[in-house]
Amino acid sequence: MGNKEIANEFQFLGKIMELHGENPFKTRAYSAAYIQIRKMPHPLADMSQEEISNMQGIGKAISEKIQELLSTGEIKTLERFKEMTPVGIQNLLRVKGLGPKKVRLVWDELGVESPGELLYACKENRLVELKGFGLKTQDQLLAQLEYFMSSEGKLLWSTAEELTARLIGQLEAKCSGRFVATGEIKRLMPIVEQVEILSDTDYSDEELADHVEGLFYDPEKEELSFEGININILKTEADNFALDLLESSSTGEFLDALGNYSSASTEEEIFEYLDLPFVSSEFRDSSYAIEDEVLDALDDVIKEQEIKGVIHNHSTYSDGVNSLSQMAEACIALGYKYLVISDHSQSAFYANGLKEDRLYQQWEEIDQLNKGYADFKIYKSIESDILNNGALDYPDDLLSKFDLIIASIHSNLKMDKTKATQRLLTAIENPYTRILGHPTGRLLLSRQGYPLDFEKVIDACAQNNVVIELNANPSRLDLDYEWIPYAVRKGVLISINPDAHSIKGIEDIRYGVNVARKAFLQRNDCLNVLTRSQFEDWIKEK
Repeated sequence: MGNKEIANEFQFLGKIMELHGENPFKTRAYSAAYIQIRKMPHPLADMSQEEISNMQGIGKAISEKIQELLSTGEIKTLERFKEMTPVGIQNLLRVKGLGPKKVRLVWDELGVESPGELLYACKENRLVELKGFGLKTQDQLLAQLEYFMSSEGKLLWSTAEELTARLIGQLEAKCSGRFVATGEIKRLMPIVEQVEILSDTDYSDEELADHVEGLFYDPEKEELSFEGININILKTEADNFALDLLESSSTGEFLDALGNYSSASTEEEIFEYLDLPFVSSEFRDSSYAIEDEVLDALDDVIKEQEIKGVIHNHSTYSDGVNSLSQMAEACIALGYKYLVISDHSQSAFYANGLKEDRLYQQWEEIDQLNKGYADFKIYKSIESDILNNGALDYPDDLLSKFDLIIASIHSNLKMDKTKATQRLLTAIENPYTRILGHPTGRLLLSRQGYPLDFEKVIDACAQNNVVIELNANPSRLDLDYEWIPYAVRKGVLISINPDAHSIKGIEDIRYGVNVARKAFLQRNDCLNVLTRSQFEDWIKEK
């Protein structure tokens, strides 16, 4: 169990205890533990109880619960509160923007016990008169509930990939036959609705469940699940494995465009038979992938190893968990040639945003560190909050001293399309903006992005020579890959940025490259394929 999953258990424990009116000091302690655990740079599973209890914000009681969770897979206190709470109410606690107090209110006053019931109550205007709600809050909650319910049962690609890799490892160790991830996972879809594995095993689903710990078979539904996630194991014969792998990892439109094809021992051989270059699974969404001009350009689509620099990163100066030197050393170890530190600006007080005096302190440290590097450089950047009126955080005389500015929206996200678009346009037109950060502010499966006129925003970036970020955090992947081709046609560069808040976060670049490949992004249309000297030239351009 990773730190993120452990942290989530404590966050939920704090919420469910608050729901039941427990001691507020305890509930706040668990909520604080969630934040501290998310920030920890090392896996808790690799640490002793003494090491955990000595960490800031983690006392003896919480460290004992962490050990309990790691050893048994559950926290007894949490399980006790779950037994007291209807499953539907537990689900309501997971709806973003609906805190425990409001859940308790609709539970007590309206008898609502599930997201579906609350959605119906919103549509019937039953929340308008409740204390703490009102019409505007009800409308916002209605939209959030619809998004929550449409996201149920879906997984981020990163989560699905990790879960499937664990399952396949056990299947291969304990059962005969081949087991390969296919479907949406193989197509690198940012959101996975169904986990699919192709296998030529002779084992039935029930027999597979008997052999693999954590894999369960429901005879009534004839379904498999692993760690609570529905799993579809597609059975095939050994002779048809490659053909079924191709078909299960392609859309119908793509397969129709291929024409007549036959089975072979590998997917590559099927394409050879068709006299076509090999089209890997991330491109198999539509017939577009086998148009002549696209096939000719497949070799030029961005690859992870072509990324030269790590742009948009946070350190302990704001809300990162690793120091400047640690972030730099991690980049050097991974073979990168430059690091752009973009801590939060002063308005982001919740993220320890940098006041002017701390900026100068950071710059001095960067200068000292750069003196010790022969073939590597740290650049001075900031993730400047885009204020309500579209202005950047900090006055112009300070903005002019950075190597580059990444402009992002972090506050007042509930905007209509006109306001959100204009706010971004104003920031894009600011002469100090070089990169537009996570343009929609979305969190996949958690928060919808604010509505935008994408064409206007992208056109403005083209006119003002502003790069658009593809934020590689697997929960963001923003700009959405479907808008990347339009940006490229307009001459806008894309920067694949990890938005790393830790050493581990640097590795998120791979998720950004995944979706950039789905958009057929060519290496020459990506900012951070530039060498360090080329990047220096880009900095000086504006």
